[in-house]
Amino acid sequence: MTANATSNSSDDRNACSATIELWLSTLQQLFNTFDPSPFHEKDLDRDAEEYIVGAADEIRSVQPIRMVIHLPAEQLPAARSANLEKAIQNYFAYRLDETQRNMRFHFREGRAALVIGVMFLVVCITIRQLAFVVPAGPIARILQEGLLILGWVAMWRPLQLLLYDWWPIRHRARLFARLAETRVDLKPTPRVVTT
Repeated sequence: MTANATSNSSDDRNACSATIELWLSTLQQLFNTFDPSPFHEKDLDRDAEEYIVGAADEIRSVQPIRMVIHLPAEQLPAARSANLEKAIQNYFAYRLDETQRNMRFHFREGRAALVIGVMFLVVCITIRQLAFVVPAGPIARILQEGLLILGWVAMWRPLQLLLYDWWPIRHRARLFARLAETRVDLKPTPRVVTT
């Protein structure tokens, strides 16, 4: 499989869309051959998905995506009857649902970590306050500061989960949403004449 991403378009209705082009020698190159599902529910081949998602990621988010799949002319009737566009849209809609589930799980995990982290911080601060009862000295000071640092370090993971780690998941969900709406066109691969 060879692939090519361009943002050129030949007809007016696609003038604003970016084009992802795939050059295939067989239609089976696009799909996971071990997936026993019906054609319109098949998983894409991992390499094909990586390429399509990578190419879509380079396209501005306001620009619609159009996919052009080049196949040998004798395979076009089978590809058209298989409703390739619907199969690709179904696959990326499935990936969108999966990513949204991951995002919900991520936030649930973040909330649980936050509750645990806050409780641990409260315990550390309480023990630190009790350490002030101990006569002042270097050991007491180390214990007090160590408990304060330990409590705040316990908050690191919940804050990371809730403030930063969800950004890539959301970005991927947006990519899958765009790909679930992509238009797919089939074109014959030009025959190479050798002399």
